[in-house]
Amino acid sequence: MSWEIVIGLETHAQLSTASKIFSGVSTAFGAPPNAQASAVDIALPGVLPVANRGAVERALVFGLAVGAAINRRSVFARKNYFYPDLPKGYQISQYELPIVQGGFLAFLTREGEKTVRLTRAHLEEDAGKSLHEGLGELSHGMSGIDLNRAGTPLLEIVSEPDMRSAEEAVAYARALHALVRWIGICDGNMQEGSFRCDANVSVRRPGEPLGTRCEIKNLNSFRFLERAIEFEAKRQIEMLEDGGRIAQETRLYDPDRDETRSMRSKEEAHDYRYFPDPDLPPLVVPDELLAAAQKSLAATGTPRSRQAQYALQFAGDGVTGYDTAVLTASRETASYFEDLVARMGGGAKLAANWVAGELSAALNRDALDIGRSPVSSAQLAGLLARVRDNTISGKIAKEIFDALWQGEERGNERAADAIIEKRGLKQITDMAALEAIVDQVVAANPKSVEEFRAGRQKAFNALVGQAMKATGGKGNPAAITEILKRKLGSSGC
Repeated sequence: MSWEIVIGLETHAQLSTASKIFSGVSTAFGAPPNAQASAVDIALPGVLPVANRGAVERALVFGLAVGAAINRRSVFARKNYFYPDLPKGYQISQYELPIVQGGFLAFLTREGEKTVRLTRAHLEEDAGKSLHEGLGELSHGMSGIDLNRAGTPLLEIVSEPDMRSAEEAVAYARALHALVRWIGICDGNMQEGSFRCDANVSVRRPGEPLGTRCEIKNLNSFRFLERAIEFEAKRQIEMLEDGGRIAQETRLYDPDRDETRSMRSKEEAHDYRYFPDPDLPPLVVPDELLAAAQKSLAATGTPRSRQAQYALQFAGDGVTGYDTAVLTASRETASYFEDLVARMGGGAKLAANWVAGELSAALNRDALDIGRSPVSSAQLAGLLARVRDNTISGKIAKEIFDALWQGEERGNERAADAIIEKRGLKQITDMAALEAIVDQVVAANPKSVEEFRAGRQKAFNALVGQAMKATGGKGNPAAITEILKRKLGSSGC
C-alpha cells in the first residue's frame, strides 16, 4: 500500500518597514553586530514597546490579498521560552486572536491549479542571531549574540496541511513569495532571511488519520525546502515500514549532507505558556487604517488579478495560464512584459515566450533580477520585430540576444538592427536561392529521402536541419519546409 505525504508550511515574511515592530530602531540589513538594538530590543527595564503602524497596515494588506477575515481587535501575547538570542525570555507574538484568520492561496502546478487554505497570519517580533564563527580570538569554543535582528517585524503565515508533495510545497512557497513582494509588504530576500519557511511533514496511508509530524526549521531557499521535505518524508516512511514510530520533534536540514537531523523534541502550545502581553493593549484596527490597506491593495493588485487581466487581454494570442504565471512572478517582470508588447504593437505570445524562455534563463544563470537585465525591453522589442517580419530566424534571434546580453551595442535601442547589418544575418527568403540549396541537400542525402518516403518524420526534420545548416542558419525554415514537401511529396508528413 502506498504512502501519502502531508505538508503544511509556516512562513516568516519580514515586513518592509524602516523600523522595528516595537521600537524606532532601523531594520536595515548589514549593520555591525548590536549596532541596531534599542533598550526595548535588549529588554532593559523601564521601557515599553509601542506597535509599529506600518507593520499593522502591511498585515492588513496581506489579509485582504488572500481573502482572509480581518480581526479588528487582536491581541499580542508573550511566547515564553529561553534561548541566548532572546534577551527578554519571551517573544511578543499573537496566539488566540491573530490579526488575520483564514484565507487561501491558489497557484499553478504541473497537475493544474491548486488551492491551499491558510489558517492564520499573525504579527510577531524576530529573535536575535547566534554567531558561532567570525569572532576572531574569541572563536574557539565561544558564541556571540547579535541583537540587530531582535524586534524585526515578521508576519507568520500558517497554512493548513493541504500539500501532498515537495513539489507542491515549493509551488506554494513560490506563489506566496511572489505575492508578498508584489503587494509590497516584504522584499523577499531569502539570502538575508527576509522570507523563510518551516515545513511540517508527516506521512500516512491514504484515508487514515494524520500521522505524527516533524517540523523542519528555517529553510531559506526553495531548493532546500524541496530537498528537506523529500528527505524527511523518505526517512519517516522507512522508519514506519521497519516497525518504528515517529517522534514529534523539531529538525534541521543540513544541505551539505542533504539530510535532516534532530534538533529538539517538538514543543506544544502549552509549553510556551502564552498569555496576553500586559505591556501592550489590544490591537484595534481603526477604519482609516483598514481603508489605507484597501487603497494600497487596489493600487498594486495581486499576481492573480494581473493573470486574469492577461487571460482576457491576450485571449486571442495564445497566451497560456503557465505564461501568465511566469509573467507575474514579480511586478517588475509584468512591467517589462507589458512595455515589450506595447513597443512591439502586439505579438503577446512571442513576447511571453521570450520573457519566460531566453530572458528568464539568462537572468537565472547570472543570478540577476529583471531590473538589472542587460537587455532592455526596447532592445528585445527591436529584436522580436525582426523575427515577426522574417528578417531573421528564431535561431539567429537567439544568437543576437546572446550578443546583446554580452553588451554589444549597449544603450542602442536599435541594437538588433545594427548587429544584423554588421554581421550580415538577414534571413534568406529568395525562393530560387533556397530551392537550389534544397536540391543540393536532397541529392547529398538519399538515405534520408528514402526514409522520409517510408513515413519517418524524423528523416524529414533531418533534411530541414541540413538545409538550414547549408544556409548558415539564415534560411527561412517555413520556406525550406515548403520547398522540401513540394519536391518530396507530402505523403511522409
